[in-house]
Amino acid sequence: MASSTLQASESPEHVNSIGRIFGTLFSPKATFESIARRPSWFLPVVLLSLIALGVVGLFSRRGGWPGFFQRQNENASRFQQASPEQQQQTLAAQLKYAPPVAYAEAVVGPAILVVFLAAVFLGVFNLAIGTKLNFSTSMGIVSHSFLTGLISGLLGILVIALKDPSTVDLQNLIASNPGAFLSSDSPRWMVALFGSLDVFSFWTMILLAIGYSAAAPKKLSFGKAFLSVFLTWLLYVVAKVGITAAFS
Repeated sequence: MASSTLQASESPEHVNSIGRIFGTLFSPKATFESIARRPSWFLPVVLLSLIALGVVGLFSRRGGWPGFFQRQNENASRFQQASPEQQQQTLAAQLKYAPPVAYAEAVVGPAILVVFLAAVFLGVFNLAIGTKLNFSTSMGIVSHSFLTGLISGLLGILVIALKDPSTVDLQNLIASNPGAFLSSDSPRWMVALFGSLDVFSFWTMILLAIGYSAAAPKKLSFGKAFLSVFLTWLLYVVAKVGITAAFS
C-alpha cells in the first residue's frame, strides 16, 4: 500500500491542454516534458487560427488594405510601368481578392505550417541524430512552440486598433525585426534578410529546442537541439533571400 502510494506521488504530473498554453510561454521545460509523454496539438492550432483571423478581420474592418497595396505598388516596377488604367485594374483586383485570401490563410495556414514543420523536424532529429520521435509528438512540440504567435498577434491587434490604418504595415505590425526600419526603397533581398531576424522567430526556435530536447533527453541536449533548429532556419532564410534576389 505504501509503495503504491509512493509510486503515485512520483508519477509525472499531467498538464491539461489549457495549462499547456500558458505553460509553454512561462514554464516551457515542464510543459514540453508533459507534451512528450502525452502529445496534443489541436488547441494551439485553433488559437493561432483565431488570432490570425482577428488580425485580418480588424485590419479589413479599419480599411487598411488600400494603404497597404499603395505602399506595395510604389515599390513594384511592373506596376509603375503600367498605364493608369492598368494600375486601377490591378489595384481593384488586389482589393477584391486580398481579404478572402487572407481569411483563408488565417484559417488553414497554421495547420499547414505545423504539419509541414513537424515533418521537417521529425526528419532532422530522427534521421540525422537518431531520435525515435513519432509524428504526434513532433506536432505537439511545433504547435506549442508557435504559440509565440499569440503574443505577436495580440500586440498586432493593438497596433491596428490604435494606429491610422493607412500607416499600418501588415507584414511588420509590431516592428520586431530590423527589416521594419528599412526605407521603402531598400532592395527586396535586404528586406527579406533583415525581416527574418525577428525576435519572435528566435523565441520560437528556443521553444522548439526545449521541446525536442525534452522529448529525447538521452539523444538531445538543449544546445544540440537548438543548433539543429537554427541550421534548419538558416537554410530557409538563405533560400528565401536568394529567391527574392533572383526575382526582384
